Amino acid sequence: MGEAMLIGFIVFLPFLWAVLSALIGRREEEDPEAGNRRDVFCILACGLELVLVLFLPRTQPEFMISGILTGNLTFTTDGFRIVYAAVTAVMWFFTTAFAKEYFLHERENLNRYWFFVLVTLGATEGVMLSGDFMTSFVFFEILSFTSFTWVIHEETKEAIRAGYTYLFIAVIGGLILFMGLAMLNYTAKTLSFAELPAAVREADQRMVLASGICILLGFGAKAGMFPLHIWLPKAHPVAPSPASALLSGILTKVGVYGILMTSLEVLSGNRTFGLLVLVLGLITMVLGAVLALFSVNLKRTLACSSMSQIGFILTGISMTILLTEADFGEGRMLALAGTMLHMVNHSLIKLTLFMAAGVVVMNLRALTLDDIRGWGRNKQVLKAAFALGALGISGVPFFNGYISKTLLHEGIVEGIHHCAGLSGYLHIAEWVFLFSGGITFCYMLKIFIAVFMEENRDRERQQAFDRQTSCMNPLSMAAIGISSLAMPILGQPAVMLRLAAYMTSEPEILEFKAFTAVNLKGGFISLGIGAILYLTIVRHVLLRQNSYVNLWPAWLDLENILYRPALLLVLPEIGGRIAAVFGQNRILAPFGKRFLEEPAGKTAELLGENRILSRLADSVMFAASFIGRLLVDGMDAFIVFMRMTLVREMGVQGLEPKHHGRLWEFRMETKEAAVPIARNFTFALLMTCLGILLILGALLYSLLL
Repeated sequence: MGEAMLIGFIVFLPFLWAVLSALIGRREEEDPEAGNRRDVFCILACGLELVLVLFLPRTQPEFMISGILTGNLTFTTDGFRIVYAAVTAVMWFFTTAFAKEYFLHERENLNRYWFFVLVTLGATEGVMLSGDFMTSFVFFEILSFTSFTWVIHEETKEAIRAGYTYLFIAVIGGLILFMGLAMLNYTAKTLSFAELPAAVREADQRMVLASGICILLGFGAKAGMFPLHIWLPKAHPVAPSPASALLSGILTKVGVYGILMTSLEVLSGNRTFGLLVLVLGLITMVLGAVLALFSVNLKRTLACSSMSQIGFILTGISMTILLTEADFGEGRMLALAGTMLHMVNHSLIKLTLFMAAGVVVMNLRALTLDDIRGWGRNKQVLKAAFALGALGISGVPFFNGYISKTLLHEGIVEGIHHCAGLSGYLHIAEWVFLFSGGITFCYMLKIFIAVFMEENRDRERQQAFDRQTSCMNPLSMAAIGISSLAMPILGQPAVMLRLAAYMTSEPEILEFKAFTAVNLKGGFISLGIGAILYLTIVRHVLLRQNSYVNLWPAWLDLENILYRPALLLVLPEIGGRIAAVFGQNRILAPFGKRFLEEPAGKTAELLGENRILSRLADSVMFAASFIGRLLVDGMDAFIVFMRMTLVREMGVQGLEPKHHGRLWEFRMETKEAAVPIARNFTFALLMTCLGILLILGALLYSLLL
């Protein structure tokens, strides 16, 4: 019982801490001399979360909350869940420690930021320790909404637009995911991870595959998988750097976690699903790498890099599925170990890299390479930390990324030899893998040389850079320095393979030899490709007149050429054309007049003549009017309450109650209320989210009843 309760504390305590941090922060806002107790409280809370996670047992205790609609929320542990719960806690502890200095000279919206940081921590742990898909879905939707506030934190025009994109993808992904879970529950009669493998064997495989594809797209939206990746390169540059580290390092892995569980528990060995994941993984991998190569914005480069690394992980998942279908256990073990290890490696690498980028933003308030060029030449600690992160993500031998990428590569090679009929396709996949690894080394080399080795074009600016020897306080230095040490430590096979054995429960993985000539050959091919690309493409194409340029076509944006036109042009156009056809067609127009207009007119005439029906109709109309006004005015009142309490929005004028009959009408006459999401929570955003939650709740109740 005690072990199960520990899981409950890890998941739900952060929600309580979030409320306490908001109360502490409100008192500090009222008394500016009170200090920064809220920030310290949040750091200590995240530290306590890390301590609790370290005591999680591997004995798979189950913590359950009954009576949620007609089902339960269940949580459990195993090696992989414990490791990722620990990685999550580590990420939150280091980023909150770094955020204390990052936000030192900022007071706007900080209470909101810290509140949702802690809420998102609890939601993320809820996903990572979930024992069934429905529990994962509930907490997945919570963190989708709460992390949205990170994207819009600065409330600039770019942040608001990126927030819209993030929310759009999150909502669409959530709806698709719910559809897939509903289909899976209908087909397999369960959503429990422990029961699904046996249940799906007896189910309709076409329905299982269809539900798996929906789940893939739903979780893939959060993971940054093509073609739902559009939020990722736009959200990171506008979000605060500590939040960017969490968005890239952890929240994308929440999506990957869902895809991985679907692949292991639902569609393990399904060739069609494995090939779909492989194709999407390869496209995500190479497209993210190319976007990162062309980018001239530091954080956008790291964001596109995250997209590319998610592609590497998806490729590993696909090979796990295909090698299971081929009944080759050793190859499946290599692919699965590489997948899990690269998830951990990417999280820790992006923790270091985004915090390092945050130091640049903190000091220069700039991100373009030409503006920050040469700034880090004499910042030795920051230079070393960024170099370790770059070496890790590039897959250089003796650093953590090398071992996980080598395992992924070995999984593809084993697939070439053992997956019947796929040898040619997997040969192509292998070279896409190696080439994408080369691009990774190229763009990391580009960033490192530009920021830490080259001189700025402006000599006076470079002299000012060189005079600045101190760029962060000891706490931030410790957070970045300690996190960067994970790259060489985990780069040792004895450490990394033990971690893999713990997560996969496959002790045979300890026999894997990472530094054989064949494995080193694959790594050096990628590094060689990266070096050639840097010397040719970067130095002679992307560097013009001593200035870094972005040659990626601005119009080639999937959001602008597909998603927004589909929403703003195509759907209304389809509706208009249907209406036009209905009105102009000789057959359809009389049909509509006869069966729609005439009955409506006769009904109105009948109601008007009959006293009883007339009074009944008046009563119904009055009740409908009353309910409608109550909903509208009540929502306005709720918005006012939220803006003046939770959000603590100051300086809002014109919230004057005016009496109309038996109802109070709250009028929001400020400029902020006229523009959706112009400040914090607005009518449009809350109505959308609350409406979706109500619909999902109703559907969930009807499906599970």
